[in-house]
Amino acid sequence: MTPIAPPRSRALLYWGVAAASLLLGYLDLARGGETIAPILLVLGYVVLVPLAILKG
Repeated sequence: MTPIAPPRSRALLYWGVAAASLLLGYLDLARGGETIAPILLVLGYVVLVPLAILKG
């Protein structure tokens, strides 16, 4: 059985999602967001970046 995506592209996908979450969090924080920004930043730093490190 072949994987859907090669491991290299899957690792880049994890990093891309983590970077997008952090970027959107900081952009929302810069415009004064008080709810979505912290959620995106915590999701990025606590969940997605470690996941990208472990899966990459």
